[in-house]
Amino acid sequence: MSKRLIVRIDEEECDGCGQCVLACAEEALQIVDGKARLVSEVYCDGLGACLGECPRGALTIEEREAAAFDEEAARSHAEKKAKREPLPCGCPGSAIKTLKRHGSPACESGTAPVSGLSHWPVQLALVTPGAPFLCEADILVCADCVPFAVPDLHSRYLAGRAVLVGCPKLDDRAHYREKLEAIFKQTNPRGITVLRMEVPCCGAMAHVVAAAREKAALDCPLDIEVVGIEDGRATPQAVGSETDAGVTA
Repeated sequence: MSKRLIVRIDEEECDGCGQCVLACAEEALQIVDGKARLVSEVYCDGLGACLGECPRGALTIEEREAAAFDEEAARSHAEKKAKREPLPCGCPGSAIKTLKRHGSPACESGTAPVSGLSHWPVQLALVTPGAPFLCEADILVCADCVPFAVPDLHSRYLAGRAVLVGCPKLDDRAHYREKLEAIFKQTNPRGITVLRMEVPCCGAMAHVVAAAREKAALDCPLDIEVVGIEDGRATPQAVGSETDAGVTA
């Protein structure tokens, strides 16, 4: 151990966007529990290539006691990681973005419709709990079949909401509940809307959201709407109704 330059991460400022992970050639950084972490001191060369990629200024270089940088170990680590399936947070396509929209998502006569999507990513598995677009937002949790059944989804549901998308039948429900609980605790949403299909298996989406809201001890409104397969019409559903009985997360 000796004094040298090494990266420092301010966890209060870090929102887990993963930009620093992409910038580190040595793969010394990783997103863990929604925050950037230093995997090992020996992988960090202290040159600070990651600093300029952080949109919140959460990374700095400090001089402190640390294990010496091991170039060979860092190269071996990066090569091994490259051979494994990349984590969602390390994928360039899952980097957090706030999208600026001009105009209304409603389709006016003679004009092309405008997307109501205000952020990226939208897949629940890829969104970090502390994502800035979720902070005190109206959150829409949407089963991933819904957009194909609701023709005016953007104008009816996306405007002014942060959307999270997932499949309660094919994905890990327990992971979804834990992820949503973490999101709700960290972001304190103003309200939550669930859009699910009328098929029975999709009832798990409402159940998971309700369970996560209860675990997070929120008192914000929770609205559930059930979308018909044939007509795309959404019908309000009472929270904890028999439709979701017996579905466990």
